[in-house]
Amino acid sequence: MTDREPQGSPRPTPFPNAPGRKKGYEKRAVDAFLEKARAAFEADEPGTLRSAEVRAASFPLVRRGYAIGPVDAALGRVEDAFAAREREYALSRLGARAWVAETRDTAQVVLDRVSRPRGERFERVGLLHFGYSVAEVDIVADRIARYLAAGEPVTPEQVRSVAFRIQRGGYREAQVDAVLDAVVEVMLAVG
Repeated sequence: MTDREPQGSPRPTPFPNAPGRKKGYEKRAVDAFLEKARAAFEADEPGTLRSAEVRAASFPLVRRGYAIGPVDAALGRVEDAFAAREREYALSRLGARAWVAETRDTAQVVLDRVSRPRGERFERVGLLHFGYSVAEVDIVADRIARYLAAGEPVTPEQVRSVAFRIQRGGYREAQVDAVLDAVVEVMLAVG
């Protein structure tokens, strides 16, 4: 008797399928990305894959795909692992003082942005275009400002999973997303 699976038996899937008629992430795309991430992490060569690339990973939505929540949670853990490695590498390369200064500078840029008056924190799209809900983004921006200024508890997972409704004339999505990415980078940098 061997430890190998019998020929023709289905391979166990790493994630559950999306329930019912809901769409999920395309399985081949997820599997390929996670294999690439594993190989890059095991290669132990800084820069082959960065935490920001893991955060930016996206997959087509298809019927009978992987359930989105468990995949996103796994990607969060992978991002955390790459960020920890990047932090260690930067600390050894730059030294603790320079690393902290760099992280503090990024945090200050974000704080300056999210401390602007409500309704004016990001560029707006035209009235005929859709952007993120101004009111919803401002609520999240207030919370991020309290995190950066006073240490109010917020986790990287909370920032990663934030979603906004869209509205005509809303905030430009790319700007909001860039700031949210910077917040996650700061959070991961301070570990």
